[in-house]
Amino acid sequence: MSSLFRILAALLFCLGMNLAQAQGLESLSSSDAAAGLKEALVQGADYAVGNLGVKDGFLGNKKVRIGLPDSLKSAEKAMRMFGMKDQADELVESMNRAAELAVAEAKPVLMDAIRKMTVKDAKDILTGGDDSVTQFFRRSTDKPLTEKFLPIVKKATARVQLAEQYNNYAGQAAKLGLVDKKDANLDSYVTARALDGLYHVIGEQEKALRKNPLGASSELLKKVFGAL
Repeated sequence: MSSLFRILAALLFCLGMNLAQAQGLESLSSSDAAAGLKEALVQGADYAVGNLGVKDGFLGNKKVRIGLPDSLKSAEKAMRMFGMKDQADELVESMNRAAELAVAEAKPVLMDAIRKMTVKDAKDILTGGDDSVTQFFRRSTDKPLTEKFLPIVKKATARVQLAEQYNNYAGQAAKLGLVDKKDANLDSYVTARALDGLYHVIGEQEKALRKNPLGASSELLKKVFGAL
């Protein structure tokens, strides 16, 4: 029996989990635990990219659909009131289409993070909360995905006439403290929201797996997450 998983079982017990749960974790072989974790990570990544990186993946999903920052909602309403509904709709659609294009390219980065998963990462996932898989991805992929997404988003939003106007308006508003500085650039804003959407959907899959491990798609996932 791997000493790592004996330690993890003892740690879980010390954290307040009952003996049966601790023994359940200890009953896993190190190879099963590692393989199960990687399978869960791959499944979460596949699902998120497959559902978001397609047409209407963002625009058609109310949970992740990207709208203008709250601080610019009044400006959007004004546009619609003064006969600029089509332009406002075009801007919102372009933001979501840009996110869809960017997320479609996320899988290699997510797979690389899984390949490089360390023993500490595995321990954090096994002993963490209901979102420890999601936090692993956010921690290990946020920077490389931001770098990958930004030029894709920039290319997509460049086609929209209002993109430059957004930057000018939001930039001025940020100087006055009316808009958060991180939201003052359209491309940076969309990139950040695209990442939030990606991690949100991965998180939904993780919670579903933890809540109902017996409903998992493979026996290995049932075994590993059932033990948790």
